[in-house]
Amino acid sequence: MLVAFLGLGMLLGSDGPGGIAFDDPDLARTIGTIGLVAILWEGGLTASWRDIRPVVVPAALLATVGVVVTAGVVGLSARALFDLTWPEAMLLGAVVGSTDAAAVFATLRTSNLKRRIAGLLEAESGLNDPIAVALTIGLIEWVTSDGYGAPDLALAVVGTLLIGLAVGAAIAVAAAWGIRRLPSGTAPFIPVLSVAVAAIAFGLPEVLGGSGLLSVYVVALAVGNTPSPARRSLAAFHGGLAFLAQIALFVTLGLLVFPSELGGVAVPALLLTAVLIAVARPVATWLCTLRLGFTRPERILLAWSGLRGAVPIILATFVLSEGVGASDTIFNAVFFVVLVSAAIQGPLLQPLARRLGLAGEARAFYEPPLEIGAVGGADIIEFSVGAGDVPAGRRVRDLGLPRTSLLAVVLRDGQAIPPRGRTGLETGDRLYILTRADDLADVERVVEGWRSTA
Repeated sequence: MLVAFLGLGMLLGSDGPGGIAFDDPDLARTIGTIGLVAILWEGGLTASWRDIRPVVVPAALLATVGVVVTAGVVGLSARALFDLTWPEAMLLGAVVGSTDAAAVFATLRTSNLKRRIAGLLEAESGLNDPIAVALTIGLIEWVTSDGYGAPDLALAVVGTLLIGLAVGAAIAVAAAWGIRRLPSGTAPFIPVLSVAVAAIAFGLPEVLGGSGLLSVYVVALAVGNTPSPARRSLAAFHGGLAFLAQIALFVTLGLLVFPSELGGVAVPALLLTAVLIAVARPVATWLCTLRLGFTRPERILLAWSGLRGAVPIILATFVLSEGVGASDTIFNAVFFVVLVSAAIQGPLLQPLARRLGLAGEARAFYEPPLEIGAVGGADIIEFSVGAGDVPAGRRVRDLGLPRTSLLAVVLRDGQAIPPRGRTGLETGDRLYILTRADDLADVERVVEGWRSTA
């Protein structure tokens, strides 16, 4: 679908029948940044901390060391394949060095990868975009400024990330505290509030010299895992917003691409893409998962799952807007990387997972359990029973619910079943649990513990 929108942008462009002359890298950069904020915010909102927590270490390694290793290997190859200086070649490596949050989140929604792998890919894609952005901006400074070197680059990247993390953590605490205390009458305005919080989470650390993108993901993760009647509606609202952002980014890339200029870089760009997929990503994956308990099939799947998409497009507009000498070459090379990754890697991910035995029976993508808001001082929690979840095969009386809550109804095959203590539960059942509003957080912790980790 995203490849189709890329093609649409090319058809609408000045080299296509649409004839739209769009050559404004600054506007494209602004569109890209806003779009990436929307994508990362939605990704954080719909991520389960329970799934991410066990894989924080490998995710952090892949998001930092993995990006640097990938950028280095690609940069070495770019130096040999293109007429670029060493800093320009490394800049191209940084632009395509991170996996793409938009591509990964979209793929996880239509796949059923095992929860451990799905959680790792989700966390990595949310965390490595800020590193790639900081590295790209630092390398642009290296290319365009005299006297700027590796120590300056390292200091700038580390400082940007630390400020972004610190400011994001502070905003996350405040946002989680505020969400728990929102009056029920504010429900229609919560999407507006959410957009405002996302804007503050990005803008404040940027003003202070930090990574707004890292802050956005941290705050969204906190908001999405805070018990609230609005979580499901927020996830739906921001899901649509994020998909609209993806469309805008791919159409923008298509408008900025001039097909008449692609012929000169097609062969080296495709070779570079092959190096990225077959060498750089596997090397980075192997290094970052050493002695962390990952099997060979898991490493193979992680190596193949380095999807590229919206982020390289955005970073390429950064290079264009700064007027780097080799910006056209870098942008055109990114076009081929994104095209091949979106057209080949994404569609083959699920078949590869099945062949490696890493596909589960149900989709691993996280859905918040909360469905319905306050009802006279009470809340109703919805839980869909997946294969391997604790309730599957158990009786109602064995669920371990607190005394202040009860299972109100079981929905099975479109039929409502009034539950009794001896009622057996099955995979595919939807459980509706009534609880006091004051005990919502405790009940949610119990319900979240029912999720299978397979």
